[in-house]
Amino acid sequence: MDSPGGNISPAGTDNPKLLILGITSVVLFAIGLSKLSATSQQKRAENTPSFVKSLLLFGYSCFLKPHSAGPKGNQQSALESFYSSQASVYDATRKILLTGREDMLALVAAELRFKAEKDDRGAEKKRIWVDVGGGTGWNIEAMSEFLDVPKFFSAIYLVDLSPSLCEIARQRFARLGWTNVKIVCVDAKKFRLQEYENLGDRTPPRSRLSYFDQTPRGHRGADLVTMSYSLSMIPDYHSVIDSISSLLSQDGVLGVVDFYVQSVVDVAFRNYTGGLVGRHVNFFSRTFWRAWFDLDRVSLDAGRRDYLEYRFGTILSANLRNKRLGFIPYYVWVGCQKKPFSPSSLPHEIIERIDAMATESPYLLPTNKQSVTNALARAVEKTAPEIRSKAFDAAIQNLSVSLPLPSFFYQNHHWRIYYDDQLKKHTQFNDEYIYAFTWEDSRVDERLLKLGPEDVVLAITSAGDNILAYATQSPATIHAIDLNPAQNHLLELKVASFTALPYKDFWKIFGEGKHPRFRHLLISHLSPHLSSRAFQYWLARSHIFTDPRGRGLYDTGGSKHAIRIFRWISRVFGCRGAVKDLLAAKTLNEQREIWRAKIRPALLSSVVCNLVVSSEAFLWAALGVPKNQLAMIEEDHANSDAVNSPSSAAKNTRAHAVWRYMVNTLDPVAEQTHIAGDNPYYQVCLEGSFSQRCHPEYLSAASHARLSRPGAFDGLRIHTDEIDEVIARISPGTLTVAVVMDSMDWFDPGSTAAARQITKLNRALKMGGRVLLRSSALTPWYLREFESHGFACKRAGTRSPGECIDRVNMYASCWVCTKRDNLSPPTPEAERVGGVEVQSWSLEFGDGDGGLDQQQQQQQSALR
Repeated sequence: MDSPGGNISPAGTDNPKLLILGITSVVLFAIGLSKLSATSQQKRAENTPSFVKSLLLFGYSCFLKPHSAGPKGNQQSALESFYSSQASVYDATRKILLTGREDMLALVAAELRFKAEKDDRGAEKKRIWVDVGGGTGWNIEAMSEFLDVPKFFSAIYLVDLSPSLCEIARQRFARLGWTNVKIVCVDAKKFRLQEYENLGDRTPPRSRLSYFDQTPRGHRGADLVTMSYSLSMIPDYHSVIDSISSLLSQDGVLGVVDFYVQSVVDVAFRNYTGGLVGRHVNFFSRTFWRAWFDLDRVSLDAGRRDYLEYRFGTILSANLRNKRLGFIPYYVWVGCQKKPFSPSSLPHEIIERIDAMATESPYLLPTNKQSVTNALARAVEKTAPEIRSKAFDAAIQNLSVSLPLPSFFYQNHHWRIYYDDQLKKHTQFNDEYIYAFTWEDSRVDERLLKLGPEDVVLAITSAGDNILAYATQSPATIHAIDLNPAQNHLLELKVASFTALPYKDFWKIFGEGKHPRFRHLLISHLSPHLSSRAFQYWLARSHIFTDPRGRGLYDTGGSKHAIRIFRWISRVFGCRGAVKDLLAAKTLNEQREIWRAKIRPALLSSVVCNLVVSSEAFLWAALGVPKNQLAMIEEDHANSDAVNSPSSAAKNTRAHAVWRYMVNTLDPVAEQTHIAGDNPYYQVCLEGSFSQRCHPEYLSAASHARLSRPGAFDGLRIHTDEIDEVIARISPGTLTVAVVMDSMDWFDPGSTAAARQITKLNRALKMGGRVLLRSSALTPWYLREFESHGFACKRAGTRSPGECIDRVNMYASCWVCTKRDNLSPPTPEAERVGGVEVQSWSLEFGDGDGGLDQQQQQQQSALR
């Protein structure tokens, strides 16, 4: 006999729900009053029960009416016992409880639109949607907010086991006139699409798909399968999930929204879940909600979601709380077939694709098997082990035990490279970026580097502004590196916004730093272009852009402390109005007068310097200045004329060193650059946003037009790791430019860390390749290391008292180090074009055997 489901208690047992009837009645009464006051004036359609009647009927059916397994003693009869009396009011009473359905539909709709745009058949393609446990058809009608349902789908199947709910669905679609919707009242695990659709010989196999199943290329199934709060009510959930695996087409999308409770301990070491933001539910909530829903035979057993994530690949996931109803935990999940590529992919094709995702840009699908195996020989067999990315290593480990790949591999774009977000080196940042905007002058970088289409660039991400400035020059490849995952989340958001949003929305988000519809844009437009971790991150922080009382994006991150302290100083010293006057100054002379008379006396006062700016804690938290860099500033100050000249009043102390550094930074900026007209770095600090007149180059309409073109970011790879780890895995002699900002200042002069990194840079750079660096020191100590490791160093700029080195003017010097010699052993650039013999290699994952024949292939760069 089928197990009962829904709100069913076995016959002959006492109903424990009566024990909580009092509490429930109070909650329902409060909700009812709230809804009644909001809808009492609205006119209702004929034959539709009033909200009060619906609420009372819902309370009776859920908490008072006795239920049994029904006359037939099976699951369908049990469901009818629960739903038959409330089917007509189901939709009216589930709006608040079943939250997140719209988000799930918006996410899968965005995925489908993206696939449709990439599909040559476009609008002509016949698409099939199966809504499992679709009940009254609410999901299908609600989808019309995101897609033209009658035109986009050729056929829609609502599968549900309750005849009463199915009858409501039939009435709904008869009223709407949607003839492409078909109601199937059957157990979900018994539903067979081929019984309703003429799929021919392209029907997906019933057997469980593994990575190495040989199935017909391009087999057809459902393009979309959804489950809305149904998985938690299905007793035999394993068989239903297995049946969906066979139901879903190879490139189809699966969307699920449901309740859950789970401890992060259960999933902390899984690399395929798409991130853990908000996943942990505390012990009290786990215990309470599991017990509460068990009374209605709704199972919050973590195994349901775990099995779903095991059987399918995760594209996006989000862990949320129903804030309107007791913070009930629920999740929204979007996935695809576990096997990431075409049904006919052989093991060596999968490995080649994985390696290309991690190391090559863009990946070009081989046109024939010979090119595939030759590429495999190049990328897997004979390349040095260090050029295999960590993503490659993680993927092989998962494939070997039949786990899904990490969610990064199911992205629509492969900008973001896999990383383990649970490592301490990543969690130390506490999910906060330091920089909301970049403190390097992109105009100077463009002048010094003059990037071209053959350049392969490695640069620190920071806030991503510099990466985008490089992208406007169209180099072959850009490797963006940052150890802080949140900094790369910010870059991902900017890249996705270029790809998916018109300039007006793009400007509001990153120019003004606020957008009231950010959450809608994130879910409906940006989601197909983000990794799951970045999506989770920004979904949890959408209030940054939407809160009308907040100050927006540029009042976030670690650097916000410096901006807030300046705001506080300007208020304490009564010069906040002077700041507004300075930003309104139309000429440089007008700006100078305001600076000298009103702002400088407050900002550069000894009180501010001694109490705030010279604090090591402030320098690190607000400005990102580490202790080794601070030591370089102090050393230059100790050797300066300001300290050593006979008439100098400066002292050799930290406070004086920091104050003198601030003077040399800020005075020239205020005296020589027009902040409101051409210095966006200080414009955003003072105003909290950019202006149409003054903004970084990447925020211009011309840059948006250039970077929003298809394929504009095909050469971008975003690495969440140390610089050393990334350059050690880059094919030797392939980089042409490395931009390391001021990161070398962080090294301890007494260690060998700088020498080791410079050695790796020499190995990765081609002859004549350049390293662009900035330093807080006039002549940084590590230049000697560059010169002793095959580089020639040339000063590109020096900040002298009263003069700007660039519009930021934050660094004392700028250097370009050019590779002149290979280190021993020599960089094997010549070997990259020589023939090599590849030995055969076998892969034995499960039942698959991916042995490869010997190949000869010219060894090319793994980074293009």
